[in-house]
Amino acid sequence: MSNKNILVVLSGCGVYDGAEIHESVITLLAIARAGASYTIAAPDKDQMHVINHVTGDVAGETRNVLVESARIARGSILALGDVTVQDHDAVFLPGGFGAAKNLCTFATEGTDCSIDADVQRVLSEFHAAGKPIGAVCISPAVIVKALGDVTVTIGNDAGTASALAAMGGTHVDHPVTECHIDADNRIVTAPAYMCETSIDQVALGIEAAVSAVIGLA
Repeated sequence: MSNKNILVVLSGCGVYDGAEIHESVITLLAIARAGASYTIAAPDKDQMHVINHVTGDVAGETRNVLVESARIARGSILALGDVTVQDHDAVFLPGGFGAAKNLCTFATEGTDCSIDADVQRVLSEFHAAGKPIGAVCISPAVIVKALGDVTVTIGNDAGTASALAAMGGTHVDHPVTECHIDADNRIVTAPAYMCETSIDQVALGIEAAVSAVIGLA
């Protein structure tokens, strides 16, 4: 059992424009099963856009990242701008396109992307405090953008790995069931749905990453 509190940062609700729901729920479940607690947070701002998850088309409406993330959080959520690092032992970022669209602009701008100011602050403060950072799927790109010279995995996608290297990071290939631990920087990453696979395989990698983060905390 653990008395650690893990900050989980979401980026909306839904794989194509927000947080990947399977990854988010698996993360929360793994934290709870490890005996730790979690606090969920998200930026309080408009999403880049809204995607119809049936058709894949851009919908003509505006949604708020915090409000959408609250669907996964069952209403218990903080605005990321109100987060203080001292209240948490580690931070964990599930994936989904929202990480690359709402937490940063990697999805549209690649290596020239910018990062949300609150996301940059929180990740920098956790890193400076020596508190572990976990990220899965495409979220390691957010970590590299925020921190630079760190080692991560997003699985084995050569194009994304090359982009991460161009942003100053180092990529290590891993299968979906494994996580990578950058011990020097206390960063744990796993591929999740960056690999074409099933939910049970994704869960194994996320559970390994959550366990490693809690162990480092």
